[in-house]
Amino acid sequence: MPPLVSVIIPHWNHREILAECLDSLKRCTYPHLEILVVDNHSTDDSVEFVGKNYPEVTLIQNATNRGFAGGCNDGAMRAAGDYFVILNNDTTQDPDWIDRLVEFMESNPAVGIAQPKLINAKDPDFFDYSGAAGGFMDRFAFPFARGRILDTIEQDTGQYGDVIQIFWASGTACILRKTIYEQIGLFDETFFAHMEEIDFDWRAQLAGWDVAAVPSAVVYHHSGFTLPPESPFKKYLNHRNSVYMLLGNYNLWHAVMRSFQRFLLDGLALAFSLFSGDFSRGIAILKAWWWIVSHPGDIIKKRKNTRSIRHRTDSEMDHRLYPASIALEHSLFKRKYWDAKRHAIEATGL
Repeated sequence: MPPLVSVIIPHWNHREILAECLDSLKRCTYPHLEILVVDNHSTDDSVEFVGKNYPEVTLIQNATNRGFAGGCNDGAMRAAGDYFVILNNDTTQDPDWIDRLVEFMESNPAVGIAQPKLINAKDPDFFDYSGAAGGFMDRFAFPFARGRILDTIEQDTGQYGDVIQIFWASGTACILRKTIYEQIGLFDETFFAHMEEIDFDWRAQLAGWDVAAVPSAVVYHHSGFTLPPESPFKKYLNHRNSVYMLLGNYNLWHAVMRSFQRFLLDGLALAFSLFSGDFSRGIAILKAWWWIVSHPGDIIKKRKNTRSIRHRTDSEMDHRLYPASIALEHSLFKRKYWDAKRHAIEATGL
């Protein structure tokens, strides 16, 4: 038998979108799957619906909404697979996508995590916002992707069809080895939602693993279905979580220096938000930094956990990070598209 793959789907409400996802998985050609749906205390009839219509699915019911991170962790604790696939409930997939990911992982033992190509489900000519053809990040913890920089999303013309090393694999859909959970621990539930997978991938690389994009595997995503892009809570989480991740994963010197630089960049973003009338983003930035200042214990605990699994130095990790500010380049120089000459990670033989 091929390796058992456990597909873990955190879910909260909107059972109609979950039904599309589960129906798509029924068409999956990979022969050795288990599917786990982790319901984060939905207030609609999601639980009853899954139990009645998808008896083959393992349903885990939470008494509270534990967020994306908590839902993934609950699924991982119950999963029996050699590989875990983290999958958003608002996706559909090509039938052979897991076959392609498993084949790649089996042939590349140094890679611990990989993602498929993510396409916008509403407009399949374009990449999806949440990861596109592979995630990257600058040194100030601003994420971007091959095919998406900030709000500029590229059309998919086959320009990113090659397998490459990336910095983060999107939590929308990614495969990872069970042994990584055993080595570095679970998703950090302080994140609740957004960027927990980037933090997980950063820690995995610190522990010695690589991350890759496998564009021959394709998943379609209804981006922003659970939390719309203009949600004030989503803006707050994105700002808070990126700074929290920066402070938790760098060594002390870089954490201090780059968090100060990030503070200045967020100050510029705050000024621009107020000037342009985007008060919800301005409030999100202020709330994010207030949380950082008022939760030193959480940051210290995270730093201790990261230090316990670190095998790569920050100097080694800097080769995997973009050295300039992607936000400033986008705003000041109008650089809107992924550029292999500027953004790519050093070649590793993938």
